[in-house]
Amino acid sequence: VQLQASGGGLVQTGGSLSISCAVNGITERTYRMGWYRQAPGKQRELVVVVSSGGVTDYAESAKDRFAASRDDNKRMLVLQMNSLKPDDTAVYYCNVNSPYRGNFWGQGTQVTVSS
Repeated sequence: VQLQASGGGLVQTGGSLSISCAVNGITERTYRMGWYRQAPGKQRELVVVVSSGGVTDYAESAKDRFAASRDDNKRMLVLQMNSLKPDDTAVYYCNVNSPYRGNFWGQGTQVTVSS
């Protein structure tokens, strides 16, 4: 299983950014997908997870600003981030958790929000 993240970059406070994760090497749909982030000097934290049934669970910091979209046909997870703040600056990691194959991480994509 391979995860390829794309998007990210530099944006000003209040701006928007979209990041995507493409999953290869998995055919079944019984896996959970999510985005996590890790800021410098901090532990990796959950941003959002989407179950195989489409149930979405956001971190409190992401609610009302971020929107995750899962497309099982394309095997992609897109995170639309709005009203970005400097505190959102981090490396964002895509995650797939499969009950049959295990837990997998993408390579990470940098999101930087300037003040």
